[in-house]
Amino acid sequence: MNKIIVQKGLLNCNINRAFEMFTVNEHLVKWLTMKSDVEPEVGGKYELFWTPEDPENNSTIGCKVLEIDEPYLINFEWKGPVQYKIFMNYSDPLTNVTVTFHQIDNKTQVTLIHTGWQSELDWEEARLYFSKAWEGAFKNLIDYVNQ
Repeated sequence: MNKIIVQKGLLNCNINRAFEMFTVNEHLVKWLTMKSDVEPEVGGKYELFWTPEDPENNSTIGCKVLEIDEPYLINFEWKGPVQYKIFMNYSDPLTNVTVTFHQIDNKTQVTLIHTGWQSELDWEEARLYFSKAWEGAFKNLIDYVNQ
């Protein structure tokens, strides 16, 4: 369990809107990335770009949606930024992100689980990086939804 990242957030919106935060490009660019090309269907793209002018770096280019059960779950592949690219972006399989959505009254509990971390020291550094990155992203997400 210590090799798994778990991030939770309670969003002030219904489950359908919460699900859209992870599947609608216009929302993703408001809280997570600079450019988004997500196709919310099994086999569809899950490509996010933090440096759009250099799409091969700092992106999830080539990542796919592996499972989707709207509005309850989405599962997709994930890649790392340039400093972790050499090992994260060529591993087989890639790291994996599962996001689940659970309606509680007028709010939605969102739980993100990021798995696939290997044991080497550089992988642990990447895992710690993403643990902090997902924490910051969820703060942005909550702020965006609560606007």
